Amino acid sequence: MTKRQHNCRKLLLTGVLLVAAAVLSGGCPLVGLLGTPTRREEKIPAQFDLAQHKENTLLVLVDQPAWLNARANLRYYLANYVGEQLVDKLDFPPDKLISYDRLSEFRSTRGDFLSLSPPAIGQALGADVVLFVAIESYELSSRDVANYHKGAMTAQCSLWQVSSAGKLWPQPEESRRVDVGFEVGPAGGAAAVERLTRAMAYCITRYFYDCPEDQFRISDDRTQTEWVNWK
Repeated sequence: MTKRQHNCRKLLLTGVLLVAAAVLSGGCPLVGLLGTPTRREEKIPAQFDLAQHKENTLLVLVDQPAWLNARANLRYYLANYVGEQLVDKLDFPPDKLISYDRLSEFRSTRGDFLSLSPPAIGQALGADVVLFVAIESYELSSRDVANYHKGAMTAQCSLWQVSSAGKLWPQPEESRRVDVGFEVGPAGGAAAVERLTRAMAYCITRYFYDCPEDQFRISDDRTQTEWVNWK
């Protein structure tokens, strides 16, 4: 055995003896450290556990007002990205999500569509639950000649039970406001719209499952909420 190997073995043995002594004395800081949950292990409790309703058919209904200055079809992007998040984060069955195409077809054939409530639309499409997302504001502007963008979006969200036309979430508030945005986004308007709608979809669906604490807030989240008090 070389001198270097001998010294390494001696240091290792010393470390083992020190840890053993600390454990026997009840004061090992290492044990306490290893037993402390990380931010990834800590969870922000779901405000409404939507994963318990996987047997229900769900409609994601996005309202994009006609006066809203948005050339992009925000309804399409947002509805699909929310659906992706529900499948990915909650393991929601894809066949339980009513497709955007079905909703779009229904919208085009009903002259009274704008007067229908979210539960009424859900009932017509065979849904049990409706996640209603009402876009309140949307801004997207080019920052410079490189076609980078600044963007922001605000929406009010609520979850409805079709059979009773009653609101499941949030309680007692009428709806949950979600804000997303960025000062400098990707080049190209399509990429900027995708970033905004993906961020909005994430910030909506995080309320429906026990989200790891270190993943709850994302960089584009502008929502003002006392989420730390939910624990």
